[in-house]
Amino acid sequence: MAYEVVIGLEVHAQLLTQSKMFCACGTRFGLPANTQTCPVCLGLPGSLPVINGTAVEMAIRTGLALNCTVQSNRFARKNYFYPDLPKGYQISQYETPICEKGWIEIKAGSATKRIRINRAHLEEDAGKNVHDGGTDGSRIDLNRAGTPLLEIVTEPDMQSADEVVTYLKTLRDILVYLDVCDGNMEEGSLRCEPNLSLRPVGQQAFGTKVELKNINSFKFVKDAIEYEIKRQTKVLNEGGKIYQETRLWDVDKGQTAVMRSKEEAHDYRYFPDPDLVPLTIAPERLDQDRGSLPELPVARQQRFVSQYGLPEYDAGVLTSSRHLADYFETCVKLFNQPKTVSNWVMGELLRELNHSDTPVEASPISPERFVSLLKVVDNGTISLKVARDLFPELYASGKSPEQLVQEKGLTQVSDEGALETIIDEVMAKSPAQLAQYRSGKDQVLGFFVGQVLKASGGKANPGKVNELLKRKLAG
Repeated sequence: MAYEVVIGLEVHAQLLTQSKMFCACGTRFGLPANTQTCPVCLGLPGSLPVINGTAVEMAIRTGLALNCTVQSNRFARKNYFYPDLPKGYQISQYETPICEKGWIEIKAGSATKRIRINRAHLEEDAGKNVHDGGTDGSRIDLNRAGTPLLEIVTEPDMQSADEVVTYLKTLRDILVYLDVCDGNMEEGSLRCEPNLSLRPVGQQAFGTKVELKNINSFKFVKDAIEYEIKRQTKVLNEGGKIYQETRLWDVDKGQTAVMRSKEEAHDYRYFPDPDLVPLTIAPERLDQDRGSLPELPVARQQRFVSQYGLPEYDAGVLTSSRHLADYFETCVKLFNQPKTVSNWVMGELLRELNHSDTPVEASPISPERFVSLLKVVDNGTISLKVARDLFPELYASGKSPEQLVQEKGLTQVSDEGALETIIDEVMAKSPAQLAQYRSGKDQVLGFFVGQVLKASGGKANPGKVNELLKRKLAG
């Protein structure tokens, strides 16, 4: 039987606040266990939560960027018992989330597809169970307990692993552009939980839903979904039954495994948190925040194509990071050759940044120094090949291109007399190739160009070499 895949996605985005959702403890990643805790996030009796205003502001901005209705809201207690939840409940939002009924558009093949967002609500994170695998058993690290999260829940609008990955990348780019989340899946600041079911093609009713957890990269998202589609298809084709459950993705085995049966909303016994008053959001506040939103990735990508004449691929790479897009535009203001700048940024600059594991905002080479290299190529001081060879040292040294060119004696040779001397020597050493060229094999010109450049140590001006060679080879 042919089946249709139905996928919805829950994404937990850790907000880039300095303190937790309901207390003043810090949110830095990687500190020693249980060093960022207080009575509030430890759930000690008598402690009272206070709402983090910055987290609310970030949720509002995100909701507006996701085309959501942003509304007055209130917090609720989500009751469940687990070792990493010290209070025995999680403060979240249920009946009145801060954002609902939004959408974003993604590329689905050659078409554009709208993915509806059911809701986006604020909540606090739980702690972390640490399993050492030794004789000491498991321990609890509560540094993360109380960290502010925005949970973004889609409608079941996706139908393949590729669509899920595209949606997730699009969403992450928006969150990073807004400076509300760093999008780091490996550190757990962006976590996704696909909800997947199959149904016979043509059937309207949904199949039984399975939730997937423990996925911390785009590759693993794709792998886990594709595995689960195959698993469920096999079970159904063999007459088996799909159970509503939560399954973990086992990276080493490349398969999902049952974690627990999937809870329903009533299992959590939601009720309004009596310690927190409802939040009222004034219309003028929304107008102010809407006007302060940055240009978002899709709009910026489209502008790069129309304004700078870049291919869609270039525009997509350059706008994948707001800081990278800013770097590119600063360079273009200083050197108005967008495609040349794009080639160098995507090639030489990104190669060095990736090699040194450095974000573009911390690049040791400023846009001004970067552009100065392009200018010395453009004015003929050095060749393109020499500039590319020089770039790693320019990136690492802090010196100017002019200084490096002078120190290394790399100034491009454009003097016709000097070049003619080199050309004459090359022609004298290559009588066979000279005869081939003069018999009509024009492609041999490339051989002579290469030999002259080699003889000059890469310093000869290629344009001038081509011009002089054609004149001399013609005899």
